[in-house]
This record gives sequence, structure tokens and C-alpha cells, in this order.
Amino acid sequence: MRKTLNFSKFFLPAAILSCVVIIFGVTGYIFRGFTLGVDFQAGLIQEVQLAPTAFSMRWLGTSNAILSYDRSGLYIVISGSGTENRTYTFTFSEYATVGSLARAMTQQLDELEVSVIAREGINTQWLIFSSLGNPYLSSDTSYVVHYLDPQSPSVDISEVRNAMAGLGQQVSVQNVGSHQDRHFMLRVEDKGEHRVLLGQIIQVLESHFGSGEVAVLRSDFVGSRFSKDLTDQAGILVSLTLLLILIYASIRFKPQYATGAILAIIHDGIVIVAFVVWTKMEFTTSTIAAILTILGYSINNTIVVFDRIRETRRLYPENSFVDVLNISLTAVLGRTIITTLTTMLAVIFLFIFAKGSMKDFALALLVGMVSGIYTSLFIATGFVNFWEDRKIKRQKIKQAQAAAKKI
Repeated sequence: MRKTLNFSKFFLPAAILSCVVIIFGVTGYIFRGFTLGVDFQAGLIQEVQLAPTAFSMRWLGTSNAILSYDRSGLYIVISGSGTENRTYTFTFSEYATVGSLARAMTQQLDELEVSVIAREGINTQWLIFSSLGNPYLSSDTSYVVHYLDPQSPSVDISEVRNAMAGLGQQVSVQNVGSHQDRHFMLRVEDKGEHRVLLGQIIQVLESHFGSGEVAVLRSDFVGSRFSKDLTDQAGILVSLTLLLILIYASIRFKPQYATGAILAIIHDGIVIVAFVVWTKMEFTTSTIAAILTILGYSINNTIVVFDRIRETRRLYPENSFVDVLNISLTAVLGRTIITTLTTMLAVIFLFIFAKGSMKDFALALLVGMVSGIYTSLFIATGFVNFWEDRKIKRQKIKQAQAAAKKI
């Protein structure tokens, strides 16, 4: 017969430890707060790619010239009063290098001036078009086209963060894709004082990485109202999740089990919050996803434990409730450890090989899984044991009072 482990003797120490962790987490949140990521801050969002300049274009004619492009090639539309509308198509399959593309454009369009800055042998499939360029070509400003050689050395996110430190404002930097893509999302916080000019970010980056080395892929400004709405929605989502779990556990089990399950997942949520606050991990939508994932994982494990407790209580109706808990927890211990380690193995690989927000997501999951085992074995069951113990004591008091009245 399997030896029954005495889990119940750890209920009180676990409760004390949990209180310390909760106080630690709440204190950190009050005095330090979250390091909000790009999803929850008002400010300027800019996607940039560190890519050198391939060539620039300038239109010297009196008619209008409009540039458009896609993955197949680029197109120039000529229009204007007294001018017949014409479209010139330059496909990358036909003009495979920057040199051949530039020669073809100048030969077909006399008023177009093309200055090749990179090597003429650069593959046109590597071209990157900046969103800052005006599609209406003119003689006043040049339209700059960038490129990224797949063999270019990678740029680590720490280099970009060091460069953005020269902006003098709070900036959040995230990787987009791999290091070889040299693609980053920048977020400059706006506290209502003023909006950071788009050019400032480019100037700071170019002063660090070189002039003409930065292509802006996207620029957006997110207002404080939108970021506040997103934060409120995240809070509503978590609260609604807790409410639904409470309803489900109350229907399937007794109220004390439902309350214990809710306390357990609230405990797990606070543990994740404490970890995020004290490690200064960015709080993003990935963090919300990690919290909700852990809540689901924890409640699943807790329901398995409660099912075993209910089954064991039917098998051993004469045993005390604390003995039923110890037998049940001993029975599910092996299953809990094996399933958790199996899941953690996949998350560990995700943590090792992922980058940016996915790496933080995996780390939060690892912490939450450990917390989920702990709360299922000691917090949820400990609360149920406390409830049942108080219930038995109240029954004894009522019986004693009834016996005293008879006398």
C-alpha cells in the first residue's frame, strides 16, 4: 500500500508563506507599479528597420509623378493637365539588381533622377520602402529606398535601447522577428506634455547607426484614452474569468470548494503580478495572456484534486476529513508532477528559443506553473480543510448547547 504523505501539516506554513508573497506583491505594485509595455501606454509607436539606403529618386518634371509598390515591383504613374496618364511598371523579376532597375527608370522617364547609393548588384528583392516617403515625387525632396542584405550582421535589441537613451524620454523597444531582420518596434511615452516629433527618433537612431541607415515602416500615435480603455478591458476580462470559474466550481462542487478554487487562482494571479513588478518585466498583452493561461491551468489542476477528494470521501466515509485530504493529495501528486513537467518542458524550449515578448510570456508561464502546483496542493485544499474544520467545531458547539438545554 502506498504511504500516505502528511500534506496537512504544511497547510499553515503555506498560508503564512502565501500571505508574505501577497504582501510583497501588493507592496511592489503600490510603490513600483507596472513597467507598461507598448500596448498600455499613450504615445508614439514606430516600427523601424535598420537598413542602409539603396537609392533615392527625385522628379524634375512639371507633371505629377506618383510612386506605388508591392512585392512584385514598383510603379510610377504620370498625370497632370495637358499630359496623358501613363503607368510605368518595373518588376523585380525583370530588373533583378538595383543598377538595372535604376537604368531602366531613367531610360523610360527622362524627368526622373535616380541616385544609386548602394552597390549596383544589390538584389531588388531586398528593397525596403519607408512609410515616411511621399508617394508624390517632387524636386524638393528625394524619395529614399532602403535595402537589407540577408547576410548583414544582426543588431541586438540592447544596441537600439542604448541609442534611444539619447532621446531623453522613456522608450520601450521590442524585437520584431529575428535579430537578422533588424526590425524593431519603438514606443515613446506621451505624458500629455507634447508629442515627440517623428524626426527625433530617426535623428537619434541615425546618429548611432549612421545616416540613411533607418527605414520607418509604420508610425502611429496612441492616445491616452485608448490605452486606458485597453487597460480597463484587461481588468474586466480577468474579473469575468474569475466570476465564471466561481459559478462553474459552485455548480460542480460545494461553495467551500468554489471559494477555495477562486482563492487559489487569485493567489496565482498575485504571484505573477509580483514577479512582473519586481523583475520590471514589461506588462503587455502577452502578460495578460500568460495570466489567463495560468488561471486556466491552475483551475484545471485544482478541479482534478477536488474530484479525487470527493471520490476518496465516498470510499472512506469513516475517515476524518484531514485524512481524506492527505490520501487524495498523495494519490494525485505523481500525476500533477508528471503533467506539469511535461508542459514545462515545452515552455522551457519556448523560453530558450523565443525572443522579445514571447520570451517574457514563457517565463511568466514557468513561474505560474510552479505557483499552480503549490496552490492546488496547499492553498485550495488548505482553505477547504479550514472550512470543514470550522464547520465541525460549530456542529460540536451546537450539540453541546443542545445537550446543555436538555439538562
